[in-house]
Amino acid sequence: MDCARFLVSGRVQGVFFRASTREQALRLGLTGKAVNLDDGRVEVVACGTPEALDALAVWLRRGPPAARVDALERTQIQACRFSGFATR
Repeated sequence: MDCARFLVSGRVQGVFFRASTREQALRLGLTGKAVNLDDGRVEVVACGTPEALDALAVWLRRGPPAARVDALERTQIQACRFSGFATR
């Protein structure tokens, strides 16, 4: 299982970005979390197949309809265990 950390910048808070990310991740069979950061970005940590992570990255580049994504950073991280996909 692969894991990645994504940092999403732009208008990504207050536009249902985390909830929409959770829905997309669950559709792709991913586990992980999406959290708002104090600096206005959203951090997404996801684990699953490389193909599912790539598909999530494509989705994160545009996000839900009300969002405006200015930048997406992706880093591979060590595998970690999640049960489901959390938002907070």
